[in-house]
Order: sequence, then structure tokens, then C-alpha cells
Amino acid sequence: MGPTTPDRRVAAILAELSSLGSEARRAGMARYGINVERAFGVSVYELRKLAERLGTDHDLARALWETGNHEARLLAVFVDDPAQVTPQQMEAWAADFDSWDVCDQAATSLFDLTPHAWGQAAEWVRRDEEWVKRAGFALMAGLAVHDKGAPDEAFAQLLPLIEDRAFDPRPYAKKAANWALRNIGKRNRALNEAAVACAERIRAEANRRAGGDRGGDPGARAARWVASDALRELTSERVLSRLRDKEAKTYPRSTRPR
Repeated sequence: MGPTTPDRRVAAILAELSSLGSEARRAGMARYGINVERAFGVSVYELRKLAERLGTDHDLARALWETGNHEARLLAVFVDDPAQVTPQQMEAWAADFDSWDVCDQAATSLFDLTPHAWGQAAEWVRRDEEWVKRAGFALMAGLAVHDKGAPDEAFAQLLPLIEDRAFDPRPYAKKAANWALRNIGKRNRALNEAAVACAERIRAEANRRAGGDRGGDPGARAARWVASDALRELTSERVLSRLRDKEAKTYPRSTRPR
């Protein structure tokens, strides 16, 4: 018997995914706003186990994505090789996004590990397509967690992009803007202060547009929520205490930033 062809391998994986799926889980996914039109109903936990077994495989990832199946696309994200992902692939996949979970997993489990993440984040949040804009914000959120070596200035430069685009009233865009702002503000104390200041400016501008601290057009209401929800977390004692502890472990007292 010869080697398994890519088509046969993908067919076998789809058959396995089908066997792992359940209508009850599919219904549960739908309740969380996930597009289940082409889904089997397989948990992310099961998909990650399968991805670990399959290993890193860029060609397989692209073939799985092309099936259009929901779980196959999530699996593609988990098995792809970030080093081989091109901006063209990122654009093509972003154009296919039709569900928040695929968008977010692609952004925070694959795209944020590529050399193109920073440029794509800045580009995508400027775009009008809701899923592409969400992917840009999700990339920022992922970078804030995963890019350990990035300087504070790199994240500080993202804050004006969030500030300018926090007035999009579409649910998936505004929630992702809030996510990016919160994650940047939880990175360290300096960025916490910068993110809090950014949120305060967003809220002030929303109130100015609305003529008060309530109501206003959909964009003003969306921005006010983005800012207020971020401020609630970023100024909480839980977050501030964690950042103080992190700083104490990172810097000797004599070299601690003021």
C-alpha cells in the first residue's frame, strides 16, 4: 500500500471529527453564538488532543481549512506552522471567518505567533469588515499575552488604534476592542496606566459626542461600554495586586521602576 494521499488523509480526519461530534454539543455551541451550519459539534479539548497527535503540518492545515468544515478549520489553526504562514494566507483565512471562535483561535493560537502579527493587527483594525476588524483586535490581545519580548512602546503604539476605533457598535468589533485594551493593560504597571488613560479618553469622547454620560448614538454607547468595562477590570484591586506582585518578582527593590 502506498502512502496516504492528502485527500484521503483529510477524508479520514473528517470522518473522525464526525464520530466525535454530538448534536447536544452542537446545540450548545449555537447558544454561545457560534456558527454551526457546517459543524459536527466537537469540543476544543478534543480538537487539541487530535492536533497533538497529528503534529505540526502546514500542508495539512491548508487542506483542512479548504474543507470549510468548522472543526476542520479549528484543527487547521492548531496544526499549522506559524513560520510558514504568509500574509497572503492570513488575508485569505480572515476573509473566510464566519464565527467568533474560529476568528479568535486563528488570531491567538496561530497568527500572533507569526512574524506578520504586528503589521496585520494594525492593518486589520483599520478595515471595515467586522470579522477582519475583530481579528485585528484579537491579534493585539494575543500579542499582549504571548509576545513576552515585545517592548512596552510597541503596545503603547496600539492604544491610539484602539482609541480611534472603539466607536464601532457592531458586537463582535466592540467586544474585541475591549479585549485588546484589557489585555494590554494587564501586561504590566506601566501599560496598565497607559491603558487606563486610553479608556478614560475613550469614555470622555463618547460622553462628549452623546452630550452626557448616558445615551448617545450607537457608536458613542459602544465606546462608553468598551471604556467602562475595561476600567472596571484594569483598576480593580485584583489586577493591580497581581501587577504589583509581578513587578516585585521582576525587579530588585533598588531597580524597581517608579
